[in-house]
Amino acid sequence: MNPEKEKNYIDLSSRIKGNFRKFSEGQKLIATYLLKYSDKAAFFTAAKLGRVVGVSESTVVRFADFLGYKGYPALQKDLQNRIKNKLNTVSRLKRSIKIANSGESILYEVFRNDIDNIQKTMDNISRESFNKLVEEMLNADCIYIVGLRTATSLAYFMGYTLHLILKNVTTITFGVSDLFERLININEKDLIIGITFPRYTLQTVEIMEYAKKKGAKTAAITDSVLSPLAQLADVSVFAESNLNSFIDSFTAPLSLINALVTAVGVKRRKQNLESLSELEEIWEKYKVFY
Repeated sequence: MNPEKEKNYIDLSSRIKGNFRKFSEGQKLIATYLLKYSDKAAFFTAAKLGRVVGVSESTVVRFADFLGYKGYPALQKDLQNRIKNKLNTVSRLKRSIKIANSGESILYEVFRNDIDNIQKTMDNISRESFNKLVEEMLNADCIYIVGLRTATSLAYFMGYTLHLILKNVTTITFGVSDLFERLININEKDLIIGITFPRYTLQTVEIMEYAKKKGAKTAAITDSVLSPLAQLADVSVFAESNLNSFIDSFTAPLSLINALVTAVGVKRRKQNLESLSELEEIWEKYKVFY
């Protein structure tokens, strides 16, 4: 990807996410549409975007100004730079994969979908938010990771891998009956990380609300600023989970979690070398691995 084009789109996405809580209702409608349907919006005039979203043309123009652009055309140019690059990538991918039958069609369609989800997550990720979450994880007295229903797998993996390098991690997942009791001692020195993707799990949101009222720092791993967790979080990182199926794709969220855990590990590499060496001795002594 052209670095300048990548910078432009990330900048637009970051501007929207950074200002979302300040937007009027009309501006939130525009922001939501741009984040979800950037491919279409890239070629809309301000008037057409307004009609599609249900606001006036002047509201669209003021929205661009609010984000710091020199008018709507400058915002539109950022979107077009992004979509041009994406179309080129899709074209290359289609040329490289030849599907022979319907069985392979499903197989490769899911693969392509996961690749696309990771690419979109890479394009839109806020480095600032990512780095802030890493620092919060390093500085927290205790880290609570919450993921229920389908997000249980993500929360469990994050909790397990983090626990290898940090000893202050508690994972709250599906099947745990004493959800709120586990958080009774949470305070302002602690961090809670909520994980949820559409359809958002109500109890995860309620747990985050409870932790926030107790003064804990809050973080969300979710799909967009529209997520109810993002509205509660002090810091949010976003990953794509779209899949044309009855299940969600957690490939990109898992990659994001891998990156977070790896970043924490690198920051604490000296301590981690010691603790991991000790773990290796334990694993060897008790024949943990085949």
